Amino acid sequence: MARSASRTIALVVLVAVLLCGAAAAAGAWRYFHKNPQNPVVRLDEYVTMGWVAWDSSWYMRIAQEGYQYTPGEQSSVAFFPLYPLVIRAVETLGPNVYQAGVLITLLCGPLALLMFTRWAKLLTDDDTALKAGLLMALYPFTMYFYGAMYSDALFVLLVVSSFLLLEKGHLAPAVLVAAVATAARPVAPAVVLGLLVRRLEWKHARGEKWGVVDFMPVLSGLGFGCYMLYLWHQFGDPLAFVKVQGAAGWSQQPGWHTWLKVGWFERVVLNPTDKREAFRLAAHAFFTFLALALVWPTRKLLGWGYAVYVLAIVGLPAWSTKDFMGMGRYLLSSFPVFLTGALLLRQRPRVLQGALVVGAVSLLVLSWAFGADYYIS
Repeated sequence: MARSASRTIALVVLVAVLLCGAAAAAGAWRYFHKNPQNPVVRLDEYVTMGWVAWDSSWYMRIAQEGYQYTPGEQSSVAFFPLYPLVIRAVETLGPNVYQAGVLITLLCGPLALLMFTRWAKLLTDDDTALKAGLLMALYPFTMYFYGAMYSDALFVLLVVSSFLLLEKGHLAPAVLVAAVATAARPVAPAVVLGLLVRRLEWKHARGEKWGVVDFMPVLSGLGFGCYMLYLWHQFGDPLAFVKVQGAAGWSQQPGWHTWLKVGWFERVVLNPTDKREAFRLAAHAFFTFLALALVWPTRKLLGWGYAVYVLAIVGLPAWSTKDFMGMGRYLLSSFPVFLTGALLLRQRPRVLQGALVVGAVSLLVLSWAFGADYYIS
């Protein structure tokens, strides 16, 4: 039984990778053949094409050309450096830039889910860990773990591994892994606070006194800090990645219009002229508030450290977004909520089964839509 959860999750993930890859390829085939003038390509190329869209082009440019920043315009400094650096490294082994990006996700996504299941088994029983793993593996936006050329899989793998090491008492390695993770996404405060509070809580639960070394998690923000130093040296502005969010097209500038989600209310509630867009934005908002609603149950079931982490990792992007777009994908980083969900649904098997079925179907639909170049997150 000790290995059954991990083996089951590995099998589920393998099937998900194959089916989602096929769905994304089918979407790419449809999109590619809208133009009869497009050249004939090999069948296997549709898989790569299916997983490369939207922000993938930014990572490609950074990997091949480095960073650029033009104040007031969309610029690549908005994207943190770890993922494109790894892409550049994998390129040296032979794959092209797009193949490298997809391969990294195909490696990191499944590993993140396996590490998550191992982490969950440290905090609960094998059966609940399995349910938590299934909830995360079949969460609709987990398709970003199964091939999409985005940084989410790499980031979540590192963060989950960091907390796993922390739970095992390996503080220094946990902080080191977390420091690397904060070079991948602009959510360092959540990682720092989560690790710090959990470490202090972990020591207190064992009746041990806190020492200076227990505050080592503050160093996990070094990856974030190094990127800011790079921006300062290269462009003279350590906050360029924040300021560029207000550029035309992104329009995520800080202010009451953004904080109060005026744009979301206009496009979803007051004047939903595009029903497809309204549904998409409503879905992202739904998952955001569901995750926030699980913060307090997470505190009760898993402790203050994970509650603080979830609140910060969800709250920071939710506060800064104008319309919740992308939040469904960002919530992959709030991995403790999947274990909280599994714990809450232990006595509600039908609800759990329903969630898994809906999630599995949604995974395939979103994979196809991503490949067909629909904007989903």
